[in-house]
Amino acid sequence: QVQLVESGGGLVQPGGSLRLSCVASRSIFSTYGMGWYRQAPGKQRELVATISSGGSTNYADSVKGRFTISRDNAKKTMYLQIDSLKPEDTAVYHCNRQNIPYFSWGQGTQVTVSS
Repeated sequence: QVQLVESGGGLVQPGGSLRLSCVASRSIFSTYGMGWYRQAPGKQRELVATISSGGSTNYADSVKGRFTISRDNAKKTMYLQIDSLKPEDTAVYHCNRQNIPYFSWGQGTQVTVSS
């Protein structure tokens, strides 16, 4: 089973930036399409960015132009660069496969945007 560990979250002011990381326990990114998800309190989990096994990327309209997904296959790490943060970006961010069946969900990393 693949283990995913997210990190890089924190408390930032509106307009700030963060880079989230997702480290996998084995090499998966060149095999599976992957995504970054977020879940805000009281809301459903939302898929915000994806990267295919071939490297193509897609973004939810709500984050387009501000989020950038990337990966380093050799480091077994996927990233989410988040710029121009808004309060509505506040959520727990997770990484996982783009499609079912999902790997086991990690703990996620909390992003809080507040002044």
